[in-house]
Amino acid sequence: MYYFLDYSFEIFHCSLIAFNLLGWIWRRTRRLHLVVMSLTILSWTILGLEFGFGYCPCTDWHWRIKRRLGETDLPDSFVKYLADSVTGSDWNPLLIDTTVALAGILALAASLWLNWRDGRRAGSKPG
Repeated sequence: MYYFLDYSFEIFHCSLIAFNLLGWIWRRTRRLHLVVMSLTILSWTILGLEFGFGYCPCTDWHWRIKRRLGETDLPDSFVKYLADSVTGSDWNPLLIDTTVALAGILALAASLWLNWRDGRRAGSKPG
């Protein structure tokens, strides 16, 4: 069962990251993207006050499963874990965290701008 959960978290977490980075592109997903990005940023910051900046409940839950499977020395970041796993390198955690934070801020800014623009366009159409 833990192997299934581990695999499921890998798929879900990678999908969530992809959506956080790209969900603002398509008009149909922009509102959902804004909600998901807002929750992500709140997790990083507000929950981060308690658990450490950049806290992600998905990573926390996933790491619990991985520990049950015997994995140790897991990094704080799922993205670092993924980058290390895919490349076979040991990436600098500060570089990863900075890149993730910048990408998240840029994706949120794009989402805010496009949602605002879409709302203005919808409001200016004759009804």
